[in-house]
Amino acid sequence: MVRNPFHLVEFSPWPLTGSMGAFFLTGGSAGWFHGYSHSVCLVGTGLILVTMVQWWRDVIREGAFQGFHTGGVSEGLRWGMILFITSEVCFFFAFFWAYFHSSLAPTNELGSCWPPVGIEPLNPFEVPLLNTAVLLASGVSVTWAHHCLMEGDWRGSVQGLLCTVLLGVYFTVLQAGEYMEASFMISDSTYGSTFFVATGFHGLHVLIGSAFLIVCLLRANSFQFSSAHHFGFEAAAWYWHFVDVVWLFLYLSIYWWGC
Repeated sequence: MVRNPFHLVEFSPWPLTGSMGAFFLTGGSAGWFHGYSHSVCLVGTGLILVTMVQWWRDVIREGAFQGFHTGGVSEGLRWGMILFITSEVCFFFAFFWAYFHSSLAPTNELGSCWPPVGIEPLNPFEVPLLNTAVLLASGVSVTWAHHCLMEGDWRGSVQGLLCTVLLGVYFTVLQAGEYMEASFMISDSTYGSTFFVATGFHGLHVLIGSAFLIVCLLRANSFQFSSAHHFGFEAAAWYWHFVDVVWLFLYLSIYWWGC
């Protein structure tokens, strides 16, 4: 194995397929929204799912079975996850910028008020508040699982991960019900667009984080983590805490302040 300064142990096609999937998904979604076929969007989704499964498989095999995750590789993986979460912060920053740009100085087309005329916002003290409690509880359970793993408590780590996954699924179900009961749609002025895009992408991140945690749960149940070597779980925990923090900002700005 040739040593290189990157966190990839060996040459991999998955960064290329992942970028192609993101391109097809973005372009296909834009075309679908304008009335064209959704086939390109499905191709992009399929490529991303294949990339996720195959890339996770390779990294798990390298770290758990082949012993390739040395100190240098682990450091590269940590920096890669840190930079990825940083890019996600910038991603959501754009949505908050769009929301506050429209809400702090609403135009005449919006009725010079926020929420715009004709929009009945969701009550922040009903399902949104419950979702906030659910995500905060999931942050506690994933931290519990992490500490159990560091102390060598296998049963506690599995139980904590299972609780976190169930809470993530429960959050998704609650948000789906909230969308179905909303009195406005994504096409209802700037409010509908910013609301559904921001909360919808957060919901997508909850789904991705739940999948991440399910993989960690299966690995923990197969004894692939140890108290000193479990970066895969740490990366999932970092990502989940990021999702929790983003939701707190969404709840305070869009649900509570914005109504």
